[in-house]
Amino acid sequence: MGRFEGQTVIVTGGSGGMGSSHVRGYHAEGANVVIAGRDEEAGRDLAAQLGDRALSVHLDVAGEDDWVAAVKDVEGRFGPISILVNNAGVQNPAASIEHTELRTWEHAFSVNVTGQFLGIRAVTPSMRRGGGGTIVNIASTMAHVGTAFYAPYAASKWAVRGLTKTAALELGRDNIRVNSIHPGVVSTPLINEPAVAGQPAIADFYSPDPFAIPRLAEPSEITRLLLFITSQDASFATGSEFVLDGGLLLGPALPPEAGTAA
Repeated sequence: MGRFEGQTVIVTGGSGGMGSSHVRGYHAEGANVVIAGRDEEAGRDLAAQLGDRALSVHLDVAGEDDWVAAVKDVEGRFGPISILVNNAGVQNPAASIEHTELRTWEHAFSVNVTGQFLGIRAVTPSMRRGGGGTIVNIASTMAHVGTAFYAPYAASKWAVRGLTKTAALELGRDNIRVNSIHPGVVSTPLINEPAVAGQPAIADFYSPDPFAIPRLAEPSEITRLLLFITSQDASFATGSEFVLDGGLLLGPALPPEAGTAA
């Protein structure tokens, strides 16, 4: 029997690079999985691959009505929601603050922050009816440092930290745990493909050579941590920030030929 047998999991951005990995991970462990997102064709294709315990629902995470409809559909099919993975996110085109358009700033916050807020708000009554649950917000290592040319994304991920901790305080007595994962650079289309045609991909700015573990993360590595956090093995963890970055935030790992600092 899998760790999530009989539980129902919503993954936003569920057909994307990290999202589809999370969906497959939960499904393999016995969960009913809900692939929530705007790419309905990709969501339906993934659900068809997985079979009866998978459902694709249309969801614009920044839309209140979409959340209401999605939760209703999920409860109608599977019953109360057990786990929410607020995975959907958008990156901004590289630009200094001076040259960042307001609409770019607002779009990042709409998806990365408001989307998570609406998700928490929408699933809480369902989780309460089911006796509890767990929520994981996907943040970023950019939520721990300043990042030049990515102010909308970095600031929105900093906001996720505050949202996560506040939700954890409010929902703990309802047996609902809320945590966040802060990945480093993960090998997904968000990283490997340009946000805007003609611009370099984000991965071009992040050579893994200085990392303590000198490579990019694979989505499956984030999934394994996610499954642990949302399982009973982590039943006392709430309001916690789980950084998985290969040592990115530690600073550069000097090669042996650099010698020892005085």
